[in-house]
Amino acid sequence: MTTSNHKTPQYPEPYWREEELPSFDKLREDAQTEIAIVGGGITGITAGYLLAKEGYKVAILEAGNILNGTTGHTTAKVTAQHGLIYDELISHFGEEKAKLYYQASADALEFIRKTVSDKQIECDFSNEEAIIYAVSEEYAQKVEKERQAYEKLGIPSGMKESIPFSISTTAVLSMYDQAQFHPLKYLKKLLKDFVDMGGIVYENTTAADIEEGSLPDVVTREGHRLKCKYVIAASHFPFADMKGFYFARLSPERSYVLGVKTKNDFPGGMYYSADSPTRSLRYTPYNGDKLILVGGDSHKTGHGPDTMRHYKALEIFAEEVLGITDYPYRWSAQDLYSLDKIPYIGPITSKQKNIFVAAGYRKWGMSNGTAAAMLIKDLIMEKENPYAKLFTPSRFQADPSIKKFIAANTDVAGQLIKGKLEFVPKETADLANDEGGVVMISGKRTGAYRDPEGSLHLVDTTCTHMGCECEWNHGDRTWDCPCHGSRFSYDGKVVEGPAAKPLKRVEE
Repeated sequence: MTTSNHKTPQYPEPYWREEELPSFDKLREDAQTEIAIVGGGITGITAGYLLAKEGYKVAILEAGNILNGTTGHTTAKVTAQHGLIYDELISHFGEEKAKLYYQASADALEFIRKTVSDKQIECDFSNEEAIIYAVSEEYAQKVEKERQAYEKLGIPSGMKESIPFSISTTAVLSMYDQAQFHPLKYLKKLLKDFVDMGGIVYENTTAADIEEGSLPDVVTREGHRLKCKYVIAASHFPFADMKGFYFARLSPERSYVLGVKTKNDFPGGMYYSADSPTRSLRYTPYNGDKLILVGGDSHKTGHGPDTMRHYKALEIFAEEVLGITDYPYRWSAQDLYSLDKIPYIGPITSKQKNIFVAAGYRKWGMSNGTAAAMLIKDLIMEKENPYAKLFTPSRFQADPSIKKFIAANTDVAGQLIKGKLEFVPKETADLANDEGGVVMISGKRTGAYRDPEGSLHLVDTTCTHMGCECEWNHGDRTWDCPCHGSRFSYDGKVVEGPAAKPLKRVEE
């Protein structure tokens, strides 16, 4: 390894707090709002923009700062190539639904491409091939089945002999004419247009619940209310997850990304390995040069070994394939999987037609999130949309959904019991600076982190969502819930839902 002398990598620098962005009002209970959108990511901002353009009075509520969180930490592929998915979709749902899934992503890509062109948005947009490759004979057969699925569905694609890296491959499949971009630079323009059309954004406003009715109320954590005709739950995890039991229908997975500069030039394209553990490679413009984004090493949130091992595994891979000269950034992302790998987009339950949900994008938030915004806009306007039945959250396929539903909830029950019975030998005195872990204080399981200056931060590790015990994530300095994927900062603040309330602070 040659990276030992590099500075400690950080999260990417934010692009969303520049001076030209509007200053946002505090929540006004008398605000005239027809549509309340909870979540300021790709779905929320795109939906807000589209609906404001149609003349609706729209407000976006964001728990933190707009354009932070999941959208801010994406690797920003805009593609219909979603791993080895189309052969599986044909097997489970048939060619017609598999074709609809592809076409929804293709439509989303075309919408983004046209919007960038029409508005002349400087967002590092480039057309690229999306390439999936195998390094084993087992996965070569799966890539071949995926090629056959592409052929059945009419997806423009072709096989290649190899990829331009020092990686020995057994099969290489390319989906033509896909794209990548910088989502924050793109969404900044849509956000500005949204505000210019009269849209309102409420930052640092955490929505906690929805009170149903012909005019539903969005209720914030502080007890404020915003009455409207329609609510769109576009937060990463549905904040009103008890409506439709989404906590039991979405499985959270973490994956890891390095942003590195390399000795070897990057040839272009977006690369994704079919084998496990997955690896992805693409580039983004960076200070006049290329920053290479190296991703992979997925696992269920709150499970597995020390998270630093995942960053180290990616670092070893990047060094072997490209050679690292600088290692400025690292971050992790959380992805939600539906029971059947198709997102939930539509009415939150079959009986609540004026409350909409959009979730379960897996790793493909840019295409699925844009498709969600376009679909929900049509549903609100009562327009026909060919993808409404495919994505409806009220679907429940027996294969493979029931087995996954049972397995997921069996795991949750196991985690609840495990966390309560765990033996904890550590004490706070055992923690070095910049080290965290579970300790015992007054006979109670407690989360402790000693920061680089030596100050101790103590929290109750019981997740405020449904009572599972959080585990320490050393790589990101967070407390992660192994049951439903809630994440908290080292001092207890909510980083990701479904939890809406912070962990309780503890005094030593």
